[in-house]
Amino acid sequence: MYIDFTSLDYLKNGTDRQRLAFVTLTENEVLTKLREYDPLLVGTIPINIDIENSDLDIICYVQNSNEFSEKVRSCFGIYEGFELNESADNNAVIARLRINDFMIEVFGQNTPTRQQHAFRHMTIEYKLLCERGEAFRQRIIELKRQGYKTEPAFALVLGLVGNPYLELLKLEK
Repeated sequence: MYIDFTSLDYLKNGTDRQRLAFVTLTENEVLTKLREYDPLLVGTIPINIDIENSDLDIICYVQNSNEFSEKVRSCFGIYEGFELNESADNNAVIARLRINDFMIEVFGQNTPTRQQHAFRHMTIEYKLLCERGEAFRQRIIELKRQGYKTEPAFALVLGLVGNPYLELLKLEK
């Protein structure tokens, strides 16, 4: 089954949590406010492997981190729990905030969104979930509930050795 992850429309007819995410993001115009940064929703909620505390991850293509930081602060600084940090590890700007029932993480990096690891991982994971079925999906969710991050959970179930984030990218082809 093909999903166009570049639009939020697929969330409208999804799980209860996906529909709630759609309402939260659209009513608060989260992606609209970030439009100039080619924002994409990524992570576990779009591919239905989220657990109770999963957040909404939004990636952005940022060429000027200072400008992006100011934009994010002006658009979202009023929301509960707002914090803004720079990550030297990823050369990124990361904002966290709460809207309704969701923690939201806005991740800005100087890489086009469709080339960022988060988007690539999600599309690979979605393909694997479609190919391997419900028992596979439930095993991933079970590992996530045990504390595993998403990519290490996939790597464990698939028997991948090495850095799970890099090994998963090798399955892209």
